[in-house]
Amino acid sequence: MQSKPENFGTCPFVTAQWLLRGKWSIVILHHLSGGTLRFGELERRMPELTHSTLSSQLKRLEAEGLVRREVFPEVPPRVEYSLAQVGEDFAPVLASIETWGRGYAEHLKNGDVMA
Repeated sequence: MQSKPENFGTCPFVTAQWLLRGKWSIVILHHLSGGTLRFGELERRMPELTHSTLSSQLKRLEAEGLVRREVFPEVPPRVEYSLAQVGEDFAPVLASIETWGRGYAEHLKNGDVMA
């Protein structure tokens, strides 16, 4: 596991960047912001994501305290993922990212980007 950057926990930007590293972190948090999901449901919502990548991203987000994993003692085992409280606190940031992303998509549609 990589060691955390020097300013982790003191600089809010370094801390956020470290916690959200990984190509799919924000997308996973977005899907879980709608409620608890099983692994297979997350896979179906992100078909371009491999099984192993989703698994490693969820483990990392869980280790950082953003995601909660609950295993039910059933056969076969049922595992559900949801946002931990600190992950739920990220909801306004997700809303802002969505607003900004929609604006940027409109910007692209209008041809406002240089090639």
